[in-house]
Amino acid sequence: MAKEVASCSFCGREEDAVEKLVSGPGAFICDKCIRLCMDIILKKPTSHEIKVLKPKEINDRLDEYIIGQELAKKAISVAVYNHYKRIRALHRDKKSDVEYIKSNVLLLGPTGSGKTLIARTLANILDVPFAIADATTLTEAGYVGEDVENIILRLVQNAEYDIARAEQGIIYIDEIDKLRKTSSNVSITRDVSGEGVQQALLKIVEGTIANVPPKGGRKHPNQEYIKVNTENILFIAGGAFVHLDKIVAKRLGKGVIGFDETNRHVDPTELSYLFSKVEVEDLVEFGIIPEFIGRFNSIAHFNELELDDLIEILVKPKNAILKQYQMLFEEDGVHLSFTEDALRAVAQKAKKAGTGARALRMIVETLLLDLMYSIPSDPTVTEVLIEEGCITNKDEPTIKRSNEKTGS
Repeated sequence: MAKEVASCSFCGREEDAVEKLVSGPGAFICDKCIRLCMDIILKKPTSHEIKVLKPKEINDRLDEYIIGQELAKKAISVAVYNHYKRIRALHRDKKSDVEYIKSNVLLLGPTGSGKTLIARTLANILDVPFAIADATTLTEAGYVGEDVENIILRLVQNAEYDIARAEQGIIYIDEIDKLRKTSSNVSITRDVSGEGVQQALLKIVEGTIANVPPKGGRKHPNQEYIKVNTENILFIAGGAFVHLDKIVAKRLGKGVIGFDETNRHVDPTELSYLFSKVEVEDLVEFGIIPEFIGRFNSIAHFNELELDDLIEILVKPKNAILKQYQMLFEEDGVHLSFTEDALRAVAQKAKKAGTGARALRMIVETLLLDLMYSIPSDPTVTEVLIEEGCITNKDEPTIKRSNEKTGS
């Protein structure tokens, strides 16, 4: 029989994940929670003032990491600015007669177009806690799956259990389109992972005092909860919303011009145009309930990344994939470079994969794997050049060594 592992009764960390675990009558507390308690007792409360950047400042910072998607970045910059300006106004004038409506953002666009990256980058820019949740794992309370309150728990954990800081964080809910109603018809079978989850998310997205299980998992009557006010948490939901464009086209009277016989292909320019014309009624027909859409007063659409966008993603952003690998090679004293044709070949391969920018890292990682394995054991290598043939024909890269003779 396996030995039961002791864990902290407050944060749930197991004994092998902490330095000390102090036991008491029927409970344990770890050194991390003890230090947190000491901070709460000894330190004066802080206001957790958020850096409220102006929309253009937010957009400029996003430009450093996000290629393209200009309209989406502008819409998100305005929405985020208004959200945190609202928080600041509420703190400054709590007795105001004006009621500020909570802002949340809905992102529409194909996979790999930058939806998750933009949410994570926003959190870094604003220096607030950030958590990602996958909507496909959520179910209604009482059913097999994950309760919606566990989304809040991840944010609290990422804020190191600083509740006041967590209450001003950002939560990104991915694959939100997978919560569409399975049928518009009344059925005796409950839609526990579709409409049911949309209903469960309504309150926390709008703003409520959520009872969060400190250890995660399912709730039970005798469990003590962490109380988190979600009123000032910015919720960003994103999804590919496959075939939503057909619904929009039908409403606009455009039919399905541009689709092939399998109804799977459409000109990207046409697709972007249709997504830019999305209305609430289209999302309702898609399967998102009106009450849920009503919690998202800002909708931004992402375009499918084109070949030139993918090439720029490889080399231009601060965290560009090529820059990261060049730095890894520099650690071993090796200069790594790609020709323009090689970059285009990588982008073409990623484009063919159909998963947007996500495919780029996997392609480059696979391409450089053998080099990253052998170079640390070969101090004679000084330069590596990747040419088009390395991607298209699996040719060997050009390698320059320190002991090679140079021409006179």
